[in-house]
Amino acid sequence: MKKIAVIFNGGTISMKVDPKIKAAVPSLTGEEIMHMVTGIEKHAEILSYNFSSFPSPHMTLEKIMELRAYTLDILEREKPHGVVITHGTDTLEETAYLFDLTMDTPCPIVFTGAMRSGSELGYDGPSNLAQAIVTASAESSVGRGVLVCLNSELNSASEVTKANSLSLNAFRTPVFGPLGIVDNNKVIYYRNTDRREVWPTDQLSTKVELVKTVAGMDSRVLRFLVDDGCEGIVIEALGRGNVPPMMVEGIRYALSRNLPVVIVSRCFEGRVFGSYGYEGGGKHLRNMGVIFGDSLPGQKARIKLMVALSRGKDLEAIKAFFEQERYLDDPDER
Repeated sequence: MKKIAVIFNGGTISMKVDPKIKAAVPSLTGEEIMHMVTGIEKHAEILSYNFSSFPSPHMTLEKIMELRAYTLDILEREKPHGVVITHGTDTLEETAYLFDLTMDTPCPIVFTGAMRSGSELGYDGPSNLAQAIVTASAESSVGRGVLVCLNSELNSASEVTKANSLSLNAFRTPVFGPLGIVDNNKVIYYRNTDRREVWPTDQLSTKVELVKTVAGMDSRVLRFLVDDGCEGIVIEALGRGNVPPMMVEGIRYALSRNLPVVIVSRCFEGRVFGSYGYEGGGKHLRNMGVIFGDSLPGQKARIKLMVALSRGKDLEAIKAFFEQERYLDDPDER
């Protein structure tokens, strides 16, 4: 029987509707949720831990790092076969991605949660938790990095994003789709994913900001962030990685102060690339010295830049961490 540590960390999975305010609030303990997961004792020996009952938006970077340290301590003390962590879905992908970037362990770590509270019809918390436990106990999950399990689908933390605010299948991997599924208590993987480089760190450089590009935007926000002591900026640019020309001066201002500027796209699918050479086009920005964030959404690129900065401020090392070999097939992109 595989030993699985289940860490309860709040979110909708632990909520019920308060009749006084007619809205969902943290109410359920980990033990109460586990009691709804009937028959799981046939699949794993459960070690239950209560870390917090935080709603997802209450998860600060400091709390995420505390959860990381808490998880590492359990891995060291109990040596479970796998770990399951419940988490609010709004920021689940950021926490899971940070774990994936900074925890070098073959032990399956599976994040799960719920899209409906315990007071709603079709409460999905117990089924998601059961499937996550089955996933964490599967031998085929070993060495796959951090996983996200909801609605019978398995996604990599490095790829998945929350794509819908209410559907049970809210978490999706653009283009490639899920790694696998949980069907009839069986874990089935259909594809592998490249494991990103892991940079273990016990602290984060938190002064990294995310800016979303819109039509007609200028450089005021960028200049303010630089003057305010920001250590790095992620820009969700337009399309293939382009910005309005009035933003170029602000980007140049940040680069002149040796701040890393990472460009990703505000599009749901696709990666950034130096396709356009006009002022503010991706090629123009790349020649200036920006870093391309490939297909990462802005919220994940921010986490990755924090991790990179925690290891040092060498811009070439940060660039290599983000770009790896993705642009070396085109001599013009070197």
